[in-house]
Amino acid sequence: MALLNLRGVSRSFALSGGAPATVALQATDLQVNEHEFLTILGPSGCGKSTLLRIVAGLERHDAGEVILDGRPIAGPGSDRGMVFQSYTLFPWLTVRDNVCFGLRERRIPRPQQLEIAQEYLAQVGLSGFEHHYPRQLSGGMQQRVAIARALANGPRILLMDEPFGALDHQTRELMQELLLDVWQANRKTVLFVTHDIDEAIFMGTRVAVMTARPGRIKLDQSIELSYPRHYSIKTSPPFAAIKSELMEQVRIEARAAQAATVQLAAIDSSGAKV
Repeated sequence: MALLNLRGVSRSFALSGGAPATVALQATDLQVNEHEFLTILGPSGCGKSTLLRIVAGLERHDAGEVILDGRPIAGPGSDRGMVFQSYTLFPWLTVRDNVCFGLRERRIPRPQQLEIAQEYLAQVGLSGFEHHYPRQLSGGMQQRVAIARALANGPRILLMDEPFGALDHQTRELMQELLLDVWQANRKTVLFVTHDIDEAIFMGTRVAVMTARPGRIKLDQSIELSYPRHYSIKTSPPFAAIKSELMEQVRIEARAAQAATVQLAAIDSSGAKV
């Protein structure tokens, strides 16, 4: 049985001035099984982040249902850990207290908080940095703190929205390997949004490709590459074959999104289609 079920989930955004609502996500179905690492690809504006925020309970959906572990999602909860592209750390708290924040809110005893924080900081390679502040850390280190904080609450599913998008190329690749190591150690279910095709293939047990807006799942493909995955697999023939197919699908949708943008610009400038 799937851990996460989306059935007919859609989302529209009202515009000012009486303009028709923008449909960000059309009726979408998606299943994520326990322990899977599902990556989501698609052109900008296709609804990837909207879908993730709906699962996180940060965004409402207009229709359909979102079921996690047999229960409908009605708002944010500690059963979902969210990691954003921006590090979202509290600058006035130390690394350790950032990781302990959710545990403190749940009134976990302080000795247990410290034990849990130490465990996950060790997993992300930050032992010895417990008393540092975010401003004293590099971007990659700050994102490791954010991952440790999300895991410390023991979520059923980890939701990641372009978590490495702000990092330089080399740091991003190192973070991919680190996250896979952490995932294999914890076997958390992961839903991971990215624009990077290599990243989606390298990380995922499955890759879902979304259409141009209004988004829906166009392709859902298993990635038959064994774990643990070494970075060198990115130059292998099996990886290249998967990448070629996914690139074509994403390119089709990116071109469709571009054409729709050009058409809307023409309507805005002239009031009629050209």
